[in-house]
Amino acid sequence: MRVLALLLLLCLPWSNVLAQEKKVLNVYAWSGFLPDPVIKAFEQETGIQVNYSTYINNEVLYAKLKTNMGSGYDLVMPSAYFINRMASQDLLQKIDHKRLTQTKHLNPQFLKREHDPNNDYCLPFLWSSTGIVVNKKYHDPKTIQTWADFWDPQYHNQLLALDDVREMFSIALLVLGYSVNTQNPEEIEAAYRKLKGLMPNIKLFNMDTVRSIYIDEDITLGMGWSGDCFLAQAENPNLDFIYPQDGFIISLDCLAIPKHAVHVNYAHQFIDFLCRPEIAKQIAMETGFATANLSAKRLLPEAMQRSPILYPNEQTLARAQLQLDVGEAAALYEKQFEWLKLSD
Repeated sequence: MRVLALLLLLCLPWSNVLAQEKKVLNVYAWSGFLPDPVIKAFEQETGIQVNYSTYINNEVLYAKLKTNMGSGYDLVMPSAYFINRMASQDLLQKIDHKRLTQTKHLNPQFLKREHDPNNDYCLPFLWSSTGIVVNKKYHDPKTIQTWADFWDPQYHNQLLALDDVREMFSIALLVLGYSVNTQNPEEIEAAYRKLKGLMPNIKLFNMDTVRSIYIDEDITLGMGWSGDCFLAQAENPNLDFIYPQDGFIISLDCLAIPKHAVHVNYAHQFIDFLCRPEIAKQIAMETGFATANLSAKRLLPEAMQRSPILYPNEQTLARAQLQLDVGEAAALYEKQFEWLKLSD
């Protein structure tokens, strides 16, 4: 009995250590959105280890949370148009704004929007616009000012198309004069038929290496994001970014906490850390995307603050539409997008 008691006493300190919560935060987000120096700064300041996993699109994130409630993720970064869907399906938990001190720096332009009217489930993080990327060495930008120009036969087998269902359908819907958020099956079908006519001009569908493709001039014309083009211009000055006259979409990526997150306190700490102006500035500079943090924008180098690619003027923004959830129509979009790529 004395031996057993001694063993129990020896084990007691280890049991106390194991009983303590391990300081870990599991983040599931877009690739490149959290630069290593930012993660390391948070870890050093808090002692919380950040495990950073990435996904290639919102559909992958949604499927992971939908099919695996116990996925273990504590913080995710869905685009705005997935927030409403995920919240309505009980995949997100409400953010406790009382735990946050830095949200005063966020741009009111992106707060209390249609996808989350009270910002119960998310906070804006980074945003970008989808436009036309043109290499001036091969094409005259003045002749390519609308999405409709993509259908010109002279661009046979030349275009880069974003491998994303909503991005692709948006350009056809805009050309046809419809909302990029339409749920009307007839309008979606019309957009599908319009895109079928574009397929001969598409050389490649891509999402992950868009920037390098344009820098290396593997493709010289196509779709792209404002942030990617801004960074790409530094390496290839021949690149130009055009906001189409027939309209364009704005994608807003947000910070949100999954319903079954384990380390909720740490998630709030990290959200507050990311909302600090100096941290948000660092992220904007390294990713090239526009920040939704107004105080951080004021800290950016003058060239970034005044960049018409990253921060278009009000006249240009008047042509923009914010991507929103399309409800049950999402299944129709996805099915027809698969048909579209199979028809190539």
